[in-house]
Amino acid sequence: MTQTQWSAVRDVHVPDEVERLLLTVPEWFGRPQSNAEYVDAARSMETWTVRNDTGQVIGVTLISHHFRRSSEVHFTVVDRSAHGTGVGTAMLQSICADLRQRGAKLLQVKTLGPSHPDLNYGRTRYFYEKMGFIPLEETDLWGERTPCLIMVKTLE
Repeated sequence: MTQTQWSAVRDVHVPDEVERLLLTVPEWFGRPQSNAEYVDAARSMETWTVRNDTGQVIGVTLISHHFRRSSEVHFTVVDRSAHGTGVGTAMLQSICADLRQRGAKLLQVKTLGPSHPDLNYGRTRYFYEKMGFIPLEETDLWGERTPCLIMVKTLE
């Protein structure tokens, strides 16, 4: 699947779509308990989606707002068939533009840290860096065997 111009919108809650999308990328989302938490979060968190030309959701990002001027990418998933086509980029660009309009100054994301050898998350970190996120700190927030990398992006 290739598309040159995707459109991302703030959307209704789509927990069933999140559950379906998680199954397309088990190498990133292979923990049933974590997946259940993402599906549950999709019932209430601010939701951004990209849909294909038939209206099917092919990408979802959930956003949380900690303070008026700072927000967090809680979760992003893109259908495997749409990887590399700009779906994730479209979501983050739209989210950043919207957050700027709302007065936010900082966006953060947490992902698996580089001290863990998982190559898939190397691709994830590369994507976020390409989108302007800067690695801030690697912590043991998720436990000693699951290093958490906090990345930040200014929205000004």
